[in-house]
Amino acid sequence: MEQNFTLNPNPLVQFLQKEQKEFTKADIIKYVTENQIEMINFRYVGADGRLKTLNFIISSLEHLDSILTYGERVDGSSLFPYIEAGSSDLYVIPRYRTAFLNPFSEIPALDILCSYYTKDGKPLESAPEYTLRKAHEEFKKVTGMEFQAMGELEYYVISEKEELFETADQRGYHESTPFCKWADFRCECMRAIAQTGGKIKYGHSEVGNFTLGNIQYEQNEIEFLPVNIEEAADQLVIAKWIMRTLALQYGINLTFAPKITAGKAGSGLHIHTRLMKDGKNMYIENGKLTDNALKAIAGILNIASSLTAFGNTNPTSYFRLVPHQEAPTNICWGDRNRSVLVRVPLGWTEGADKMITDANPLEKPAHSLDPGIKQTVEFRCPDGSADLYLLLAGLAVAARHGFEMQDSIQYAKDRYVSVNIFDDAHKATAERLSHLPASCAESAECLEQQRSIYEAYGVFSKNLLDGLIKKLKSYDDRTLRTDIGNDMMKITELVKTYINVG
Repeated sequence: MEQNFTLNPNPLVQFLQKEQKEFTKADIIKYVTENQIEMINFRYVGADGRLKTLNFIISSLEHLDSILTYGERVDGSSLFPYIEAGSSDLYVIPRYRTAFLNPFSEIPALDILCSYYTKDGKPLESAPEYTLRKAHEEFKKVTGMEFQAMGELEYYVISEKEELFETADQRGYHESTPFCKWADFRCECMRAIAQTGGKIKYGHSEVGNFTLGNIQYEQNEIEFLPVNIEEAADQLVIAKWIMRTLALQYGINLTFAPKITAGKAGSGLHIHTRLMKDGKNMYIENGKLTDNALKAIAGILNIASSLTAFGNTNPTSYFRLVPHQEAPTNICWGDRNRSVLVRVPLGWTEGADKMITDANPLEKPAHSLDPGIKQTVEFRCPDGSADLYLLLAGLAVAARHGFEMQDSIQYAKDRYVSVNIFDDAHKATAERLSHLPASCAESAECLEQQRSIYEAYGVFSKNLLDGLIKKLKSYDDRTLRTDIGNDMMKITELVKTYINVG
């Protein structure tokens, strides 16, 4: 059946009439030459998790072909602290499937994400993007399934206080305008992200709303659709760049920081996962979780403490991971339970067709659709400080580890929780569970203890893990949460230090 790309918001997809994953060099050249594109921008992620840029003004067709074929040299030691200056020359090579029309450049420009290669023309073993690629390849070899993910990108918009239509403190969940002040900004972000190839599920305002003096903090969220983990990481990196750039144009500040102040909702980056094979969701069958799901959950729980090294990467991360703030502290899982680390959210298994026909009497049941495709398993502790490629690589390693563990199904069953573990009535349940780290220093120790799991199959390189452990230890924050407590001034200073995380 011939595919219609008219509704796809990506201009390249519309023009070329093919999916992004099918883009070739010839396609890029065709789009550039027939749409008066004057500039090519190479984009690649450094150790800080942010996109870097190399600009090229196109001077000829030969020049364009050379850029797209051979890439360019960059200084790896300036991008990654664990690369020595004496051997730091790297190539950045474009991945055509990631090309998108720059939504901000006044000069017509095409942006392309790149991968790192060494002087020998081999992928840089310690590069985050290549680490993710290796993690997924090994997962597929062991399980025969594709690992998919999507992120819930929470953020705060920081602006001068607006007196009209004020929203009650911590009561902003799913508010509409005029009570949600930055809904139009959120929608503009979503549109721009979609035009670059991002697969968005929805956007909405979140619970976090508060003011400090004359400054207003409004929390929102943009949630994505499940795609393979390499694409999921690319989408989130591009999305964060778009949102910050658009915020600058609006003259407002925007942060993905895990915590702004004590007693108010922090911002997480919940990651939903899904295992797919032949178009079928392998997490669920006949309305029930499968053994595959339990194995993946077991693996994630088993090395959850060290996964924080990739998903909770600065001291403010651990001011969010405290009880009674809808952020997990105990290593356990449950159904529809927001107090747990791994949550199985409400799915569309029972009565899916009945709901739509009850709400719309003229409709007939949609028997052709598989509601089980929507079921995911959510990992709730990461935040905006995460290295997106390494976090998703870590989750793929964890899920694969679950398939290789002995008695993994029983391991998962033993850590199932059906109650709110933050409730004093269930204190005994909470006390029998293991805890997530409470600092970067603890996270580093957990990674040291479990590093062999990540290094298996050559997925995470030794240099990469050594560099991460060294960085986490350098914060020297083992007692920081206790030392600062709820001191607003000290918390504010700490937040300022890490306001532009990830």
